[in-house]
Amino acid sequence: MERLQKIIARAGLASRREAERWIQEGRVTVNGKAVTELGVRADPNKDKIKVNGKLLSLPANVYFLFHKPPAMITSMGDPEGRPNVGAWLEDLGVRARVFPVGRLDYNSSGLLILTSDGELAQRLMHPRHGVSKRYHVKLSRWPSERDLERLRQGIHLEDGRTAPARVKVLRHLRKNAWVEIEIHEGKNREIRRMFEALGCFVEKLMRVRLGPIELGALAPGEYRPLSRDEIVALKKAVGM
Repeated sequence: MERLQKIIARAGLASRREAERWIQEGRVTVNGKAVTELGVRADPNKDKIKVNGKLLSLPANVYFLFHKPPAMITSMGDPEGRPNVGAWLEDLGVRARVFPVGRLDYNSSGLLILTSDGELAQRLMHPRHGVSKRYHVKLSRWPSERDLERLRQGIHLEDGRTAPARVKVLRHLRKNAWVEIEIHEGKNREIRRMFEALGCFVEKLMRVRLGPIELGALAPGEYRPLSRDEIVALKKAVGM
């Protein structure tokens, strides 16, 4: 259920402020009844909403998987002119009105969901749904078994203790190591801070999975539409 003015704006008929004026003027009906109060909510998939006597229809939601490269901000625009997701998609010819689900910091890379589905995005980002996020991390040194156990039990950070993480070493290099870590929270720079608390510097950080969706072989800077099965799996993961 959404506020009527938001539904009208999402349909591209007017701005929210203009839609509010239309509602107050009695130009909007829901299931045949005129609505003049701004707090009214409706379900655009079930209710018949008319504006100036014409049935409102929303454009179909779109869902993309994007491999965010490093040195890019997770934003659809940037007043400072830094590389950003919105400008990159524009260069690729993507014209759909989408926004990123959650964030990856400037130096991180990997899986990013882009969608016009506000309800799904909100649920994926809300901690109560506990959607897992899996990362591959290159560390400045080999982590000890004690380090791994601390991550599995939870690490004390300045904003509280982290939830237990699933973690394993993927590969030992001569001095460095690649590890895989899976968390269910979304604190700011959480992965980097967790390893910093162990005295490990994160050299590379890539998200490879979000809930049931895997990054796979998608190259940095590329995107693809999610399949119907992937969309259904995402919605199921958050109770939709």
